[in-house]
Amino acid sequence: MPHIHVHVTGIVQGVGYRPFVWKLATSLSLAGWVRNSSDGVHIEAKGAQAALDSFVLQLSTQKPGAARIDTVHVDKIASENVEPYENLTQEAIGLAEGSDFRIIESSHDADRLTLVSPDIATCPQCMAELTNPSDRRYHYPFINCTNCGPRFTIVEDLPYDRPLTAMKHFTMCEACEHEYRDPSNRRFHAQPNACFECGPHITWRIAREPGRVEYGADVASSDAIIKKAAQLLAQGGIVAIKGLGGFHLACNACDEAAVMRLRERKHRPTKPLAVMFSRFDEMRRVCVVSTHERDAILGSVKPICLLQKKPDDEIPPKSRLAHAIAFDLPEIGAMLPYTPLQQLLLDACSTPLVMTSGNITHNPIITDDQLCVSQLMDVADAWIGHDREILARYDDSVVRFSGNQMIPIRRARGMAPMPVTLPMPPLEQAISQLKLAQPEGFAESITTLPTVFASGPEQKATFTFARGEEAFVSQYIGDLAHADVFDAWLESKATFEKLFDLHAGALACDLHPGYLSSQWAREEAQETGLPLIEVQHHHAHIAATLAEYGIWDQVVGIALDGTGAGTDGTVWGGEILVCDQADFVRGAHLAAWHLPGAEVAILKPVRTAYALLDSLGMGEVPLAQHLLDRMSFEGPVVKQMLARHINCPLTSSAGRLFDAVAAMIGLLYEAGYDGEAACLLEACAMKSRGEENLDPRYTLVLRPALDSERLQPHDESLIIDMRQLVCALLEDIEAGVAPELIAWRFHMAFADGIAQAALGIARASGLKTVALGGGVFQNRLITQRISDVLISQNITVLYPHVLPVNDGSISYGQAAVARARLAQEIMAKLQKNVPSQNNQEAAQEGEEL
Repeated sequence: MPHIHVHVTGIVQGVGYRPFVWKLATSLSLAGWVRNSSDGVHIEAKGAQAALDSFVLQLSTQKPGAARIDTVHVDKIASENVEPYENLTQEAIGLAEGSDFRIIESSHDADRLTLVSPDIATCPQCMAELTNPSDRRYHYPFINCTNCGPRFTIVEDLPYDRPLTAMKHFTMCEACEHEYRDPSNRRFHAQPNACFECGPHITWRIAREPGRVEYGADVASSDAIIKKAAQLLAQGGIVAIKGLGGFHLACNACDEAAVMRLRERKHRPTKPLAVMFSRFDEMRRVCVVSTHERDAILGSVKPICLLQKKPDDEIPPKSRLAHAIAFDLPEIGAMLPYTPLQQLLLDACSTPLVMTSGNITHNPIITDDQLCVSQLMDVADAWIGHDREILARYDDSVVRFSGNQMIPIRRARGMAPMPVTLPMPPLEQAISQLKLAQPEGFAESITTLPTVFASGPEQKATFTFARGEEAFVSQYIGDLAHADVFDAWLESKATFEKLFDLHAGALACDLHPGYLSSQWAREEAQETGLPLIEVQHHHAHIAATLAEYGIWDQVVGIALDGTGAGTDGTVWGGEILVCDQADFVRGAHLAAWHLPGAEVAILKPVRTAYALLDSLGMGEVPLAQHLLDRMSFEGPVVKQMLARHINCPLTSSAGRLFDAVAAMIGLLYEAGYDGEAACLLEACAMKSRGEENLDPRYTLVLRPALDSERLQPHDESLIIDMRQLVCALLEDIEAGVAPELIAWRFHMAFADGIAQAALGIARASGLKTVALGGGVFQNRLITQRISDVLISQNITVLYPHVLPVNDGSISYGQAAVARARLAQEIMAKLQKNVPSQNNQEAAQEGEEL
């Protein structure tokens, strides 16, 4: 009978793929086996040819819900071939030659090409069992199956088998073992499979007696812990709760005093807090939810979704959230429980709960029970922990919808470490067009691109390993300026290297001299001799967008954000580039002004506003004096800093411009987090949605740079002048125009001015595509207006949807630039070796490419 071997790669472990193969093969009366390996899943099957054809077809077109199939490679095995592939065991051969189809033990000796599934929210079947009093896992806080539960956060090594996970310390009872061994059972080889008798249990500690631990060893004691937690939360207490990727801090989301107490203890004065609702219907009482938002909220990831909050008079009084959840912002970060423990706790509470990361602000999320008690002793009143170890640190993912398109804001739990496609530079086509006549093997030896490690940005830090056409982009890690977060970055990097067998052959980093991630990359390059490609921050933003769309051609890129080191030594952030993935030219930028205190000004919009007015020669207008007065004793110091240019770098930052305008119209003078002023300015503008036609006084002017504005030789970039816009804004402030209308006019004028500048550069360059990047494009008014203006002029607009538009995509963009430049180096080497008679022709074709 015909005999085949199939090798399947992708996310095929921990997602029920082997039972899927077993059921499919059994239904087709095939004999053989399936097993996990470090490089995917291997299958041997024999039977009628028609059955084998159907088997291969269905393997290629069908899969379990959480699986991702990358490749299905099929080889025929000759009947006399006893060993179908290298290192096949005799036990496996015996099973393959039997009359049935088996699932056999995993192989550990192949190359590591297997992907690991992200954690999966509790499935409906497990949720039903959780609340069924007759089920043996009734109220078990760790119920799971092949379709749900922890994955990446419990993996120690590959292949994904129980002895190589955090579950290795828990020996299954007879009932769980039977489920685990039965291919027809939903829990077949569900590695976290457990119950009260044999699995993890929750624990309870209170701040008054932190050394005393209560254990939820059975349903009664476990329920008692959850009841105590619910009572404490109802009384306004704060409870630390261990989740999949770390602890959360929870409090009653409807209790104003409790929310403010949590903010004070956690040192998070104003940044919005996420809210977890028990049920979707409860969420809909508070938030406006579209069909697409509903699907994401109820899906297998269950991210935090930014939803429009309903007016208070449309919300039942008992469902109204504390104002301090998000203060005056119009959105709520809402989510549903994604673990059984969370669902049990929410069901025991009568209100939604704040669920924010279990840490002190600026530190990484805590994963260890003892560490959580010691570090959060002054924050939490009690702790619900458990004895299943967390092996990978993960925050919750955050998304927002624009129409029917989901846009990630923070990519973490449930999304990472799912690889992202990163197309290879088109070297093969280029080489063939060079018509090389090289010694045998020369082209192959020189055209292999190494695995690139891109170290990423300082804030919203991620890193990326780029191997082949896959980019392993890490989860959101945090702000690397803090030592503990940098340690978490190193820890995550080591995990990726181990699990995915990633070995960097080249490095990429940000140009900024002070970023810890860049300092690490420079030291690593010096110690190892690996090539290092330094990438300008805003070029990385646009390259990330181009790489997501697989575009190699030149485009116009609009990069708008708060901070990025420029090639001229200034702080960029309002940039229009002409670029491809390898190189860029600065086409235009916002007029630069001095930023007093450099990074200190990020949280002091009042400084930025005064500095902007001062740079425009308006330092003596009444508003400028008002801003100086708001700075109190800092005012005279800031004035002197600007006069003497002491610690006042030049900036063209769009983010800082938004901060300045927010301070000018009185929304915020000092911020609790980076971007707060801009968020309030957008929220203020959305209250107005004023005139459809642009106020002609509000305008940005595109002009040539003055000699004093050219900081680099051969700099031909244009200046986007803000003077006229700021003058109009001052007129309206003095005339008493409503802040909402001023904010609206500013948004429309800024967006139109940037769009028109990009359009002019596109026409001058003969380009038809504009790519967007940078945190300012999280502002939906700006994004929509710029896109509408450009599209109306037949310009194709590219906006990222796979990775965040903010700094969460920088490492991916760095990897794209690095590979494009490495490909350029390869082409240069190849051209040097072109035979002399072809030199002219090859040079011409290479230049065209």
